[in-house]
Amino acid sequence: MTSQPTLKTTGNSPGDPTGTPSSGSTDGPGGDGSGLQAGLKNRHLSMIAIGGVIGAGLFVGSSSGIAAAGPGILLSYALVGTLVVLVMRMLGEMSAANPTSGSFSAHADRALGPWAGFSIGWLYWFFWVVVLAVEATAGATILEGWIPAVPQWGWALIVMVVLTATNLASVGSYGEFEFWFAGIKVVAIGAFIVIGGLAVFGVLPGVDSDSAGLGNLTEHGGFLPHGAGAILTGILLVVFSFMGSEIATLAAGESEDPQRAVTKATNSIIWRIGVFYLGSIFVVVCLLPWNSESIAEDGSYVAALNSLGIAHAGQIMNFIVLTSVLSCLNSGLYTASRMAFSLGRRGDAPKAFARTTRRGVPRNAIIASVVFGFVAVFFNYEFPDSVFLFLVNSSGAVALFVWLVICFSQLRMRRIIQAEAPEKLVVRMWLYPYLTWASAALIVFVLGYMLTDTEHNGRTTVLLSLLVAALVLAVALVKQHLAGRGDGGAARAGARDGVPADGDSR
Repeated sequence: MTSQPTLKTTGNSPGDPTGTPSSGSTDGPGGDGSGLQAGLKNRHLSMIAIGGVIGAGLFVGSSSGIAAAGPGILLSYALVGTLVVLVMRMLGEMSAANPTSGSFSAHADRALGPWAGFSIGWLYWFFWVVVLAVEATAGATILEGWIPAVPQWGWALIVMVVLTATNLASVGSYGEFEFWFAGIKVVAIGAFIVIGGLAVFGVLPGVDSDSAGLGNLTEHGGFLPHGAGAILTGILLVVFSFMGSEIATLAAGESEDPQRAVTKATNSIIWRIGVFYLGSIFVVVCLLPWNSESIAEDGSYVAALNSLGIAHAGQIMNFIVLTSVLSCLNSGLYTASRMAFSLGRRGDAPKAFARTTRRGVPRNAIIASVVFGFVAVFFNYEFPDSVFLFLVNSSGAVALFVWLVICFSQLRMRRIIQAEAPEKLVVRMWLYPYLTWASAALIVFVLGYMLTDTEHNGRTTVLLSLLVAALVLAVALVKQHLAGRGDGGAARAGARDGVPADGDSR
């Protein structure tokens, strides 16, 4: 077993034919630079891990979930949150043993075969570059409302250019921006929970809210006003707001202590989801009746703040949402570029994507990702109801595909790691393999249930996402066949990621 790849301070050996990291390097040769470097500090990783589970979808999308399931939306969030905890535990087990910028794509390449790493890597990249356009447009809408002199497309261009420059500068600049973006989100939602919680129990000074109280959980039609089936509908509406929790495992490869960073992020996911998602939604449905018109009109968090008489609640929430949007943009560009870098290093993307600058930045991968993002923004303005709608729907179920691949990869990787280097199992999946199979079954069930959903566009999302996935998979299988990689290809991919093939005792 080769030693766990470490981070470099000197250049890689360009003559290494396998691309295996040299001593002190991460993720292989850097082309014209020195490979990815340890530019992320522990405080960066901690805040990236915390902020990764707080997306703009929590602030702007929860109102539709509350309308669909009433107070029972808490069960929807709890079920999805439990699934995310289990999937992150599986990913943490694999990533702690082998931290890499390719994360689950690299693990799938090793565990399931090159076709799996290629397919899920490109689908994940596609998901995030589409997200760039969605978030840039959302941020531009808020900024145009504040400064209408600049058109919406101008604001979208500005935020994309600024964050592209940030990512091109160094991984440390990305980490610094994300530290503050995530910090604002964490402080804001923490303050909301504390203030709202005090109001719910009637101990907030200066506030006399007649609508607040625990009675809102069971009154107004009961805890499940639309029946138990609404919990499943709620799952469909909230599941995609959890995407991003896996970013910490990608970023860990550029930290000072990758294994420690992955372990910490994995172990803390339970309280992060419990506090930020369940805690804040609990406060919302206790402050106001679930069927309050203000939740539908103003959004759940703005309505909750207004009910407490907090002045300028809408603008306060717009600022927080803007911060979340910029955070998502920043992380989306980082994540897409690192996945492209990993694909390039494994021969599944142009080799230029695997080249880095002397500061350890995969410049070509970043530029390629942001160019597609700009194209998607253009489609959003010119063809919002056709081309862009297709892009959004066809990438919508990728989160579930990623989680499913993580499940199957972990089933195989556990046996590989146990056979070759059991000391690297510093993070272990609970009740293996039973909880892994249960998680996979739940994901398949959710995908199947989405096929029956025509009211919230679930069927269209799954079918179009499956269509794109089938096309990518076909390309992967043809590429694998032409390259003659076969079963040995997975072994070589594992070696490139610093993990030896089965039976390799180097």
